[in-house]
Amino acid sequence: MAIFLPSMTKRAGYLSLLCLLACPSFMATAGIEAFKSGTVIKDYGKVAEVKSSLVIPKGMTFKVAFDLAKAANPGELNRSIETLARFINMHVAAGVKLEDISLAMVVHGQAASDLTQQRYYQMLNAGQKNANADLIAQLVKHGVKFYVCGQTAAYYGITPDELLPGVDMALSALTAHAVLAHEGYSVNPF
Repeated sequence: MAIFLPSMTKRAGYLSLLCLLACPSFMATAGIEAFKSGTVIKDYGKVAEVKSSLVIPKGMTFKVAFDLAKAANPGELNRSIETLARFINMHVAAGVKLEDISLAMVVHGQAASDLTQQRYYQMLNAGQKNANADLIAQLVKHGVKFYVCGQTAAYYGITPDELLPGVDMALSALTAHAVLAHEGYSVNPF
């Protein structure tokens, strides 16, 4: 019985490839470099160019609702909110008109604090600044709707005056999702 052994050159190549793939810093650096600032919301929501086999139909409109319950660490950007900027940036880069993108985020649970004014946010988070305020302002400027669950707000003592500009209070997260579904929004599962 013969055993096949690759040549020394091939073995060195395989070993080099395995080392690169096993090195998290190489993979992380390679992955990070693929992401570039978007053309719509430049400071947030970096995207990578992708050759997709799933064609976006011409004239398609996107009406997508997102759900957020988990707050970011105090003073940090909530990555789930940044997903909205990424959604806008990548679809515009793929040829979708900005006016054909309608996004909404329904916020409940501890994440409600990420949508509050600096004064209230700092009171809850040991003086840390709300890193989400600028991102939310830019998203609102581009038509994104934010709804905080009124039941959550009541639980945490958040009043409408304590919410960031452009953030609205809903009766509940359940209500907001039902209304958005009625208006034709699909729910993003992430």
